[in-house]
Amino acid sequence: MTLEGKKIAILIAPRGTEEPEFKQPKDAVEAAGATVTVVGIEAGEAKTNNGDLDPGGSYPVDKAVNDVSASDFDGLVIPGGTVGADKLRADGDFVSFVQSFFEQGKPVGVICHGPWLLVQADVLKGRTVTSYSSIRKDIENAGATWVDQVVVTDQGLVTSRKPDDLPAFCAKIVEEFGEGRHPEQARSA
Repeated sequence: MTLEGKKIAILIAPRGTEEPEFKQPKDAVEAAGATVTVVGIEAGEAKTNNGDLDPGGSYPVDKAVNDVSASDFDGLVIPGGTVGADKLRADGDFVSFVQSFFEQGKPVGVICHGPWLLVQADVLKGRTVTSYSSIRKDIENAGATWVDQVVVTDQGLVTSRKPDDLPAFCAKIVEEFGEGRHPEQARSA
């Protein structure tokens, strides 16, 4: 599947995003031909983590979240990492940014602890998703059905559990981003 001409945003939190969950999806959508914009708290650079505690690499941040709009993109990737997901869900600009993707019916890929941001954005009611098992109750309390599967797709929303699931997750987000807009996903705020 080719993503030529597609613009994909991927989120990063300073000293908190899980490196493989950031790098592998980014590489996969770029390899499929998409243009990827790294969106963070501020433009510049952000360091990732490995296993939440060990330092990862540094990556350029192309745009600050308050300088972009969901209408600029065809899809969104939200990596995990306990620390990173917690930082992102505490930032109202990220919450609004994510809500806009759902309002516009655009595909979103989320892995590991990333669904915490979806809980905060209040976009999970009636969905079937997966995540890292420790946030199952948060997801259920947000009105979603949680399942223990490698990858789950629900109306353009792709979720996976953990770094071991990255090959299946990356393949599925490329497929969903290639399909484009999901009108059945669009929801009013």
